[in-house]
Amino acid sequence: MQNKLTKIAADTNNFLKRFIKKQKKTQLILPMNYGLFSGGKKIRSKILFDVGSIFNINYNTLIKIGAAVECIHAYSLIHDDLPCMDNDSIRRGKPATHIKFGESTAVLAGNSLLTLAFEILSSKDINLNEKIKNNLINKISECSGHLGIAGGQFLDLSFEHKKVSKKQIIDMEIKKTGKLFSFCCSAPLIIKNKKTIEIKSFEKIGSDIGLLFQVADDLIDYKGSSKIAGKKTRKDEKQGKATLISLMGYYNAVKYAEKISFNLKKSIKKYGSKSENLKQTIDYILYRDK
Repeated sequence: MQNKLTKIAADTNNFLKRFIKKQKKTQLILPMNYGLFSGGKKIRSKILFDVGSIFNINYNTLIKIGAAVECIHAYSLIHDDLPCMDNDSIRRGKPATHIKFGESTAVLAGNSLLTLAFEILSSKDINLNEKIKNNLINKISECSGHLGIAGGQFLDLSFEHKKVSKKQIIDMEIKKTGKLFSFCCSAPLIIKNKKTIEIKSFEKIGSDIGLLFQVADDLIDYKGSSKIAGKKTRKDEKQGKATLISLMGYYNAVKYAEKISFNLKKSIKKYGSKSENLKQTIDYILYRDK
């Protein structure tokens, strides 16, 4: 599992470095690179690879699409750390982008990474027909805006120090985290021109994987060390964040995460040995560094 993660991360970073190097240099390249190449396990790209292998998608195509996903993920983290958002000064064990380069530069670097994702997906580097590219761009845009990451972040901030229901928390976490995983799971089926019902099925799988990832992340924040997390822990509690832990308690949240994992494995069982990579990644997400 770790070897596969390392290879996907290296191949994704190499493609991104080549893609950015071909562009005209500007003063935003440095903070963009800082936020983009700050480490990270590339779990979203691994999920994309796992589903892609079920449907026999070319590895290099998956790496390039994964590169677009990582640009959007990096943008969301840069903005998430800003003082007007979650106000985090450390990300992956080093100063957050706004600490290193200033707030306005961090905002602009994040914006530039968001648009870079669309440049990648529409580029000639990806050998897919224009209709499929357009469908991929449409789907990743939907997952990144007010229906996805941005909308989830808005809810996350607006729920602070408020009593909210389990359904509201799950909806927020699926938007904030699950939607990008949803894209990773549906992209291979979009490439294969699968029927809408099957694409929707994998979008749901992706949303649930994202929810599992977020619950596991909240568990790390609650009990993990700052060294492992790469940022300050116990911040959710201090900021009055609405999480499943704050609603149902730590041990019930662990049980809930295990239930999500069990149901996910059940839903992909019909793909037999081809789903083994995805099962391993689900386990990795659930049991990572808690």
